[in-house]
Amino acid sequence: MIAGIDFSGYMVKDAKRAIAFYRDVLGLEPSRLYPDDRGAEYDLPDGSTFGLWGAGNPVFSFQPSNGVLLAVDDVEAAAAALRSRKVEFKSLDLPNCRMLYFADTEGNTVVLHKRSG
Repeated sequence: MIAGIDFSGYMVKDAKRAIAFYRDVLGLEPSRLYPDDRGAEYDLPDGSTFGLWGAGNPVFSFQPSNGVLLAVDDVEAAAAALRSRKVEFKSLDLPNCRMLYFADTEGNTVVLHKRSG
């Protein structure tokens, strides 16, 4: 029986560039860095782990992913901080959540997400 998700991540074309984006724009400090800037892992406050892996090895080839939803307490405040760093958003409001989404440097979709209620 599946008990949860231990780890989720994205393939990236340029791991060094992607690590800089997630650190400098989103404010995520890597918990672990792979040798030669091939990737990074980020342990998040809720206990989940997000990772980035450089593509081009025999196991994983690059293809853009379509959505990691990053939980935030205040979508608008988080968006305002990222707009000051030149991030542009599209929005989607559903009955159960608010989402603002954008692309990272590699073309992967990143979503600022707040559940309703």
